[in-house]
Amino acid sequence: MRTPTGTTPSPLHRFARGLTPRRVVALALTSALALPLVACSPDVPAPKPAVNALVTGLKTGTLAKVPMTADSTGDPQQQLTEILAPLLTAVGAKQPDVKLAKLATLQDGDQAGKKATATLSWSWPLGDGETWNYLTRAELTWTPPAKGKDGPGTWETAWAPEVLVPGLAPGERVTVKRVAPVRADVLDGKGEPLVTTRKVWTIGVDKTHVASTAWDATARELARIATAGGVTVDADAYAKRVASAGPKAFVQLVTVRQDAPAIDVDAARATDGVGVLDGTEALPPTSTFARAILGRSGEATAEIINQSKGRVQKGDITGLSGLQKAYDAQLAGTPGIEVTAANPDDKDPQPRELYTKKAVNGTPLQTTFDVGLQERAESVLAGVTDSASAIVAIQPSTGNVLAAASGPGSNGLDTAMLGKFAPGSTFKLVDALALGRKGVTPDTKVPCTPTITVNGKQFQNVPGYPQSAIGDIPFKEAIAQSCNTAMISQAGKVTQAELSATAADLGLGVQTPTGAGAYVGNVPTDATPAQHAATMIGQDRVEASPFAMARVAASIAAGKRVDPVLVRPAKAPADPQAAASTLTAAEAATLRSLMAGVVATGSATILKDVPGIVGAKTGTAQFGDGTKQHTWMIAIDGDLAVAVFVEVGALGSTTCGPLMHAFLTGH
Repeated sequence: MRTPTGTTPSPLHRFARGLTPRRVVALALTSALALPLVACSPDVPAPKPAVNALVTGLKTGTLAKVPMTADSTGDPQQQLTEILAPLLTAVGAKQPDVKLAKLATLQDGDQAGKKATATLSWSWPLGDGETWNYLTRAELTWTPPAKGKDGPGTWETAWAPEVLVPGLAPGERVTVKRVAPVRADVLDGKGEPLVTTRKVWTIGVDKTHVASTAWDATARELARIATAGGVTVDADAYAKRVASAGPKAFVQLVTVRQDAPAIDVDAARATDGVGVLDGTEALPPTSTFARAILGRSGEATAEIINQSKGRVQKGDITGLSGLQKAYDAQLAGTPGIEVTAANPDDKDPQPRELYTKKAVNGTPLQTTFDVGLQERAESVLAGVTDSASAIVAIQPSTGNVLAAASGPGSNGLDTAMLGKFAPGSTFKLVDALALGRKGVTPDTKVPCTPTITVNGKQFQNVPGYPQSAIGDIPFKEAIAQSCNTAMISQAGKVTQAELSATAADLGLGVQTPTGAGAYVGNVPTDATPAQHAATMIGQDRVEASPFAMARVAASIAAGKRVDPVLVRPAKAPADPQAAASTLTAAEAATLRSLMAGVVATGSATILKDVPGIVGAKTGTAQFGDGTKQHTWMIAIDGDLAVAVFVEVGALGSTTCGPLMHAFLTGH
């Protein structure tokens, strides 16, 4: 039995030295019956209930039932409320996560059993997977009952702010600051900034700078100025919004680029009560540049905040649509957190760091856009205002989507990538591949008749079809002139399932990892005889997007099925469930020769003077009651595969031909 250093052995210690181990054990057991195990008076209660009351008080936010020592610093309840409030707000909780980690009672000395230390464990989940964990200590002392009174006495807590936060001094308060990261740019195909921070003006009615009697007139005048600049504004709705806002509100109407404002900013400034504020915003080169695909960013909506599981908070700038929304986590980065302490009563309070997590800036998103080609496509489509339209350009050698433009008639919809339309006679290239596998060559004669009937359904050629190409003509001429009846006459040589599989060899109906929303098309595998006949001319239930038909052209150009990509690196492999393409280089060469014939003598002669032109194919597909047509043209020009589409047009040759020519030549 060892004696504490520096003490005189007690008689019991001296006596025990002469005993055998067995006798020591017996003596110890006898002594245990006579002496308490804890060196304290049996009248002192255990501190655990008092510590539990403290933890409960910290959790509930009230210390009314927690006895404090007389020398506690300041007002404990006030400190508890004011110190924890910013932390509770930061984590979005009503009460803190605090629990007892350890309780130790003093074992030696005169105060043995009468003093205790409670170690408290705190946890603050500050968002983005970041949690601030720490330990604090609370010192408790047992106070006996007053003289002349019975009872077990009381365990009292020596209160100090550092019970709540380590090292917190009296008078200090906590501040939690969320540090926004720098939002990353969206890059073009060359790695240059595409969507990046640009200077803007935010324009609206500043109600503090005009009399209340003029609020309505000011709102309507600003709406008039915006409308004159081509910005669609509901003047009544804006005037109501201004009226309902607070008396000191700034009610935003529009944000415009400083380098190319959409409205007369000087006229807005000259209007009493209109405010024009400098600012910045992540924007593409122009207001129309791939708008439906790139999307936009702005202050997070309530819906986005709710769906983010804590990643996005009120006031954050986040992607609201398009690629900006789909890749928001990558572009936005991760916010930082700064928890500091300072005494607000100091003349020059110097915040002291308690906890810091640095912000991680966003990572740029690499697209494949060719800025020049995209702007050219949008310029070409600028005049197509009364119908949805699109131009999609793919580089066959790489699969890069270089341009995907939707015209103004698309009203903000992504016609280029997501449109679903019958491809009409552009589908005849699928026929040519399928029939070629059944022995039909470019020189095989096929009957091109004015009409053909299948199971009671009559089909005919497009209006204006050349009479010189009626009769038994070579298959290559049937393709060049786009003879519907000739294609349908060969329908019995291929099944619907074979047509679907052949289309898939060229990419139609096969998923591809574009990195952006894209409709790849659909060719049903089953059909009635009349439906099968309609499929041969790209109608009935056959659907494609301009993107899908540009992919068909790209596959023909490359001699293999191309898997286009708009965002690199590709985030997923090509469709793992799709059968491998059986397209051969020889088959692709035959298809290119057929397309060359369309330019040389057929419905795409408008492209004859295009340098590097390989070939093209036109398409017209009736829809609705048969009085309107979707119009198409696809073409291969060097290492470029292009699809041009107008939802309502005359013919592929006359409606889309000039647009294709302007895009390929730049004029």
